[in-house]
Amino acid sequence: MSEEKEMSFLDHMEELRWHVVRSTSVIFIAMIGSFVFIKEIFDYIIFAPAKVDFPTFKYMCKLSELTGIKDLCVTDLAFKLQSRNMTGQFMMSLTASFVIGLIIAFPYVSWELWRFVKPGLQNKEVKYSKGAVFAISFLFITGVLFGYYVLCPTTIWFLATYSISDLIVNEFDITSYVSTISSLVLGCGLLFQFPMVIYFLSKIGMVTPQLMRHYRKHSIVVILILGAVITPSGDPFSLTVISLPLYILFEISIYISSIVAKQKAKQEAAELRADQQNN
Repeated sequence: MSEEKEMSFLDHMEELRWHVVRSTSVIFIAMIGSFVFIKEIFDYIIFAPAKVDFPTFKYMCKLSELTGIKDLCVTDLAFKLQSRNMTGQFMMSLTASFVIGLIIAFPYVSWELWRFVKPGLQNKEVKYSKGAVFAISFLFITGVLFGYYVLCPTTIWFLATYSISDLIVNEFDITSYVSTISSLVLGCGLLFQFPMVIYFLSKIGMVTPQLMRHYRKHSIVVILILGAVITPSGDPFSLTVISLPLYILFEISIYISSIVAKQKAKQEAAELRADQQNN
């Protein structure tokens, strides 16, 4: 009997290994494809938020015309990028390729994770979890787009224009630039998974809407800490830009938890009526 349990555990780990192998392979393939076009990726994607013709800056200029606030229109980003290490450009090419490969492969990785978890769920749990892969992928891509189109350009704008003296010239290292862009984009993509985490925790009863409402004030402190971790610059402007949507996600998560709680209450009531009828 113990041998069967040991074999079933080994089979389980073998299945997990193949899910990991397939996920890693897809990430690696996407990474290689990104590396082939790395020059175009840097010119049109990675360096794009540092140019005044970036869509976000265009909308900011339109907003400046509507509101009359001239400082909103970005007309110049006075900084230079340098590579001070011999392997700097090559290592940043690998880093950028990996990040883009991970973003491209994320929906597939989510699907592989779901395939591994699904056999261990009950039929009701599988039913209530339909669309989980789509929801996880959608939230991740939404977070990535928010980080890229909102947080990255505003962070670059703030840091490029911030100066404590005219004697200081902003010359950023390529390693710092790519690391900042990567952490902002991936960090937002992962943090936007919060509603899904709350959904599953609510399903298993670890989180309730009452509990989340009780700790609403505490959540603000946690969100500010998370925002400070995501924004390597640590500037107040970027911190505000990331913290506000995170708090909105927290409020959405309370609503999701409320829906789950109502569903569980209806299900328990239905099961109770069925037991009473049988008795």
